[in-house]
Amino acid sequence: MKEEWCIPKVGAEFVWRMEDLLDLYMQPYDPAFPVVCIDERPCQLIGHLQPPQPVQSGRLAREDTEFSRHGACSTFLMFEPQAGWRHALVKATRTKRDFADCLKYLLDEKYPSASKVRLVLDNLNTHTPAALYETFPFPEALRLAKRIEWHYTPLHGSWLNMVEIELSVLVNQCLKRRISNIEQLRQEIAAWEHARNAQKAMVQWRFTPPDARIKLKHLYPSREEIPS
Repeated sequence: MKEEWCIPKVGAEFVWRMEDLLDLYMQPYDPAFPVVCIDERPCQLIGHLQPPQPVQSGRLAREDTEFSRHGACSTFLMFEPQAGWRHALVKATRTKRDFADCLKYLLDEKYPSASKVRLVLDNLNTHTPAALYETFPFPEALRLAKRIEWHYTPLHGSWLNMVEIELSVLVNQCLKRRISNIEQLRQEIAAWEHARNAQKAMVQWRFTPPDARIKLKHLYPSREEIPS
């Protein structure tokens, strides 16, 4: 029997969310309305069964193929692309409460004087204003929710969230090795974060609304009326 692949259907819903994000990225920097991208990734905690052997003269470092598992945790990464700032919170779980705690940190610790934080995030079921109301008393949840402007990526379009690029950098520069406990993971990520922030490292985002209207023209419902 021939296997059939299920191709996600995208169209008007995808287009308006994409246009919203691309327009947001094109706006000039405004410290009163910072654009912050947020997402998280699971991290496995893996240790050595045999001590690794360091580099020696004429010999590369060696690591035994066997390893031990020590559970998993989640790394929540917040990234302000226009300022070249990022911060990671490593948590044991990935619940609505964990997400709400990250938002409270973002609003009260990093941007206490901002009028609103323009938040870019995907459609994970924990990424919702309801997380605030399930975590904090109503007055506190309402206060926090009113300071956020929510911008969601399209379904099947999480690549439009710039933090995905920064998470890839984090994995390649910091996480492609064995880290056995959550405290060590926090220390390693904090060192990576400090170095990246000191450089004010930014994402060179080149996908603009005109690019989308050309390259993804087939997604637009009224193709003959698409502005350049």
